[in-house]
Amino acid sequence: GVDVGTQGTKAILYDLSSKAVAGKGSCSYGLMPTPAGRPNAAEQDPSTWLEGVRVAAKAALEEAGLEPRAIAAVGVSGQQHGMVALDAECDVIRPAKLWCDVESAKEAKELGDRFGWAMQAGFTSSKVLWMKRHEPHNWARTEHVLLPHDWINYKLTGEIATDPGDASGIGVLDLTTRSFRDDLCEFVDPKFRRLLPDIVDPEERGVLGTVTAEASNSWLEGLIPAGAIVSVGSGDNMMSALGAGCVDEGDLVVSLGTSGTVFGYSSTPVIDATGAVAPFCDATGGYLPLLCTMNCTKVVEEPLLWYGCDHGQMVKLARSVPPGCDGVRFLPYITGERTPNWPDATGAIVGIRPGSLVNPAVAYRAAMEGATYSLLAGVRRMSELGMPAPREVKVVGGGSKSPLWRQIIADAFDVKVRRLREAESAALGAATQA
Repeated sequence: GVDVGTQGTKAILYDLSSKAVAGKGSCSYGLMPTPAGRPNAAEQDPSTWLEGVRVAAKAALEEAGLEPRAIAAVGVSGQQHGMVALDAECDVIRPAKLWCDVESAKEAKELGDRFGWAMQAGFTSSKVLWMKRHEPHNWARTEHVLLPHDWINYKLTGEIATDPGDASGIGVLDLTTRSFRDDLCEFVDPKFRRLLPDIVDPEERGVLGTVTAEASNSWLEGLIPAGAIVSVGSGDNMMSALGAGCVDEGDLVVSLGTSGTVFGYSSTPVIDATGAVAPFCDATGGYLPLLCTMNCTKVVEEPLLWYGCDHGQMVKLARSVPPGCDGVRFLPYITGERTPNWPDATGAIVGIRPGSLVNPAVAYRAAMEGATYSLLAGVRRMSELGMPAPREVKVVGGGSKSPLWRQIIADAFDVKVRRLREAESAALGAATQA
């Protein structure tokens, strides 16, 4: 299973015989430099993801002590919402605009007003409308609009397709029929519907295709063998839910990564006109109501930069900091925000009194609490929409490694919190599907 994310790619080798993780690998990367005059842009060259898959797969094989021929099947998890525009020859036209790119805030509001719900700038259709208006030369060349996981699957198999889970992050999907709505696509552009990939239901057709000899021998450098089965795959949140076992009513997962997410399983669609809770399908035939914040682990890393400390030092200092940080509040919107839908927001620390920040861990704990409160607001909104109260919370992602953060979540959510044995639940979910 490979999880192609914003900050890097993770790979997990899952042993079918022992039903255990045999090896793991990763590859880190970042965003492209922000173009001059476009502070709200967040873009990546899709070729970066190919390098990520290759490096992470190689590291996982080496850790497991296995040869590439041991790989029987591959599943792909990808960061949601990203717009990958291809021309008639299926070549990439421009860098991918990512989920955290908020240049299309104006277009998102316009589409949301038309569609009847408060669309956020993360949704792919707003990025397509932005490109149509700001880069008409690129739009004229566009013959395919794919999501990141779709594009990786295409590079593996030569097949162009998507699944209901990732497709629901485009913003033009009918959740009930799990098909794109022609009228919504038409409003974006008359040609938009034909540019979107066919939707493959993983419950009906689990296999998308097989790794081609061309892919294996070229960009994969033989690390994944030709003929290996490739499953349909999905977006990272759908795969994370699968890896975390979030497949029944009352299951709730909190993911602490570059973005913060909270999601739970639902057997019926959950529609939120405010746009706070995203209307997603999951990877099992159900639904995945989800709230996503743009500011999570990076907010917690900011005080490390200010004070020149590492996480270990901060945790030791935090032992003397009470819950609530004596009134200090860290408003975590340092890169704008999608929930609340404030793309131009900035962060702030409030409630400061003389000596409040002498202990660096006050800002550190306040950052964790601020990110947690944003996610707690999502749980409360889900409850208002009829979602059952969670039995417990499973935490995943890089931030889940922190006992301090897990305790803050347990206190704020007032439920038992469990950390999964395998924190990289999206890569595990991709391997599980494969």
